[in-house]
Amino acid sequence: MAGNSEPKIAIVGPCASGKSTLAGRLQALGYNARQIAQEHSFVPDMWQVLTQPDILIFLDASFETCTQRKQLDWNMAEYQEQQRRLRHARENCDILLDTTDLSPEDVAKQVASALPGGQASDVGV
Repeated sequence: MAGNSEPKIAIVGPCASGKSTLAGRLQALGYNARQIAQEHSFVPDMWQVLTQPDILIFLDASFETCTQRKQLDWNMAEYQEQQRRLRHARENCDILLDTTDLSPEDVAKQVASALPGGQASDVGV
């Protein structure tokens, strides 16, 4: 699907789940992908309002992993609040992937293979 700007893809998840990294890798393959900071919004369907995506990707990761990846100064209650804010997106996502034990390349490969016309072999970014 490289070179094609469709479908419109939105990526959501808690802080440090890999949203911006995945968006960059998918964009490099020609996908129209955008990360949405839904975890910071009090509007449950902000992901729909901002992008009206054809495909919604939800990246999840454990509290420990998110904290370690970005050296976040937060607590479990804040992580749980992000998960609460993301509930609507999780319930409506097309692709749900737990990135806790995955490298950025593994995340991109798994997502690319799940996208229409995508192949894991496309991911060399």
